[in-house]
Amino acid sequence: MSVCLLWVGLLHISLSVLWQAANIQAALTIDEVTLTVLPANNVESGTNVTLHCKARVSVSSLHQQLTYTFSLLQEGQVMYSKNISALEMERRLSPARVSNSGRYQCSVHIYNKHKISNTVALKVTGLQIPMLKVKSEIVSEGEDIIATCSAPEETGSLMFYFYETDQEVKRVVSTNNSVTTSLTLQKLKDNYLYCDYIVVMQHIAGHSNKSKMVKVIVKDLDVITPQISISPNVNVVEGDRVQIACTVQFNSDLELYLTKGNTLLRESRTNFTYSLVVRAEDSVDYVCKAEKGRVQKKAVYQLNVTELFSKPVLTLSPDQVYEGGRFTLTCNSTVISSAKIGKADIKYVLLKDGRRIAAVDKYFGTASLATNGNYCCMAMAKEINKTSLPFILKAKVPVSVPVLRAVNKVIVGKPFRVSCEAENGTFPITYTLLKTSVPVANMKVDKAADKAIFNITSISFPKDIHSFSCQASNHVFNETSEPLRATVIVPVSRPDLKPKEVTVTEGSDLILICSVHQGSDPITFTWYYNRVKLPYSTKEVRSLEGRHVVKAIERGQRGDYHCEASNDANETKKSYPSRISVSLALWKKALIGVFCILLLVAIVIVLTVFLKKMSNPRRKEQAAELSVKPSRPKSGDPMRISLTLDIEDNTALNGTPCVMGRNVWSENVSGSDSDDHTDEDSQLVHPQEVDLSGDVPVTKTIEPEYSVYHTDIQVSTPGVSEQAEGVSDAQC
Repeated sequence: MSVCLLWVGLLHISLSVLWQAANIQAALTIDEVTLTVLPANNVESGTNVTLHCKARVSVSSLHQQLTYTFSLLQEGQVMYSKNISALEMERRLSPARVSNSGRYQCSVHIYNKHKISNTVALKVTGLQIPMLKVKSEIVSEGEDIIATCSAPEETGSLMFYFYETDQEVKRVVSTNNSVTTSLTLQKLKDNYLYCDYIVVMQHIAGHSNKSKMVKVIVKDLDVITPQISISPNVNVVEGDRVQIACTVQFNSDLELYLTKGNTLLRESRTNFTYSLVVRAEDSVDYVCKAEKGRVQKKAVYQLNVTELFSKPVLTLSPDQVYEGGRFTLTCNSTVISSAKIGKADIKYVLLKDGRRIAAVDKYFGTASLATNGNYCCMAMAKEINKTSLPFILKAKVPVSVPVLRAVNKVIVGKPFRVSCEAENGTFPITYTLLKTSVPVANMKVDKAADKAIFNITSISFPKDIHSFSCQASNHVFNETSEPLRATVIVPVSRPDLKPKEVTVTEGSDLILICSVHQGSDPITFTWYYNRVKLPYSTKEVRSLEGRHVVKAIERGQRGDYHCEASNDANETKKSYPSRISVSLALWKKALIGVFCILLLVAIVIVLTVFLKKMSNPRRKEQAAELSVKPSRPKSGDPMRISLTLDIEDNTALNGTPCVMGRNVWSENVSGSDSDDHTDEDSQLVHPQEVDLSGDVPVTKTIEPEYSVYHTDIQVSTPGVSEQAEGVSDAQC
């Protein structure tokens, strides 16, 4: 229980401290931070410089002391940091050096508040003169010189330079103000050394002044210079044994080497002699070397060796060997030193593909595939062996009968290409194109990848293709091919479309025949209607004629038709157009005839009706004149009955066109407009029949046909009827 209370107390205290810290942070602000350099911004090296940093902070009244963190930065990197309770901090550079040059800033931290000052530049000029010391002023050739260069008063990273008579020999970087290194000098004379340095981070300041020169003497090691001798040294001939001696006066702690070119012959730490049987290729420089440390001395001797016999030469006879022909290989070497050996002392061996085939200087054989190979010969005398240069024997193959082929399509009147090729034959092969056995072109082929291709302008007739042949030749062999055989394509001529101009009946089949006078089959025919391709009209045939049927032609298919023809010549020819007319079907013609008749009948009926209607007023007038008038009615009779009779025109009976539409009563009436007639006054008038056969009309009395056209029954009053009668009489 007590432990729990203790933890609760500590937690309370921690929270209180954090709360107070939060209150402090909220009640503090950094107003300004300034940095100054004393005594000046530009000073000489060795001057005491002070960097003064000052902060101005606004805080609330507090009982505890505040702690500030001051940091001094050079070129953005913190070089010095300090926690103090004062608002000022100083950093002394005693004394200031060139490495202290740079741009400085001062920053202040307190809790979570931070502020940085302005940038102040400090420039320190002047470098210390360095000092050079050597371990020994006298050294032997190849021995290193131990030298030390120092600038005790400088600070920072320094790069030291070492010179030998104004020539830089080494440079070393050191974080200290002193460096010791070894120097190797190659010159065998008095050497004068000095050094200088630069500040790595202040390379703008340049090099310091030179140190004082130090003289170093390098002694020559002539005692290790070797000597070389050869015995015998004159008139050395191949096969002679030669002794080469390599010696040195001072042979302590050194190494001796004998070399020939880049080949090391012998190595020793003491004097030695090397023995060998020389050959012509041993005529080179021999070098004896002595090494002590890094010092090397040498002696050179040039040995001249005379050839015992020359290097053999392998020759072939004849120069050109074809399969099945005889050949001779000869191996020969010219004797140089006749005093040492004779011609019979030289032995020869012939080798093929590295294997020995004969111990002779002449070899006879018959050329074939088996004899082809890499030959050489070897000459031997007094333990000296010499091998000739390799000779590759490859029997040539006689050229076979070439084959002449057409490379592309052969079209009459068009250029084409042909190739001439022999299956067998050693290159180079010369191909010649012949036309009727006369050369017209030739080409030389050096390798199998190349082909002999000839361009032919054209031929006029298919049979002309057989006038071409070719000839192949390699050196002495000539072969001629068979005449060129190739399919010759004759372009199609302009096609002719039949029928040229025709009228077909609607519903029947139209057969279009397209033909050409010449052209190689297969020929492709295509038919067009008004320049539009007919469906399924492309046909490939093996004849000069093609047909296309237009099934059940319609009226809408009349117009211009044409056809096109083409074959493998890739030329399409078009025919002249043919005009095709389509007439109506018979049943349509009959239907139209019936329709026309009905239309004429309808027109006649309409005209008749129209004329009748136009003639109604006149018939009324005629009817009034011919009407029957009744007697005066008795007084007291309230009614009168009026009958009106009209006779209908009958063109069927009359048959005369001029009578049609007229009232037969018009010939005998006076033109009265009255329609009222009485029984007693009415008269019967018979129409006349006109005889069309003669000029004189014949009048016949016939029974009139009457048709009751209209009947009026009127009831009138006495007064009114009399008035009407008066009016009627007045009209009469």
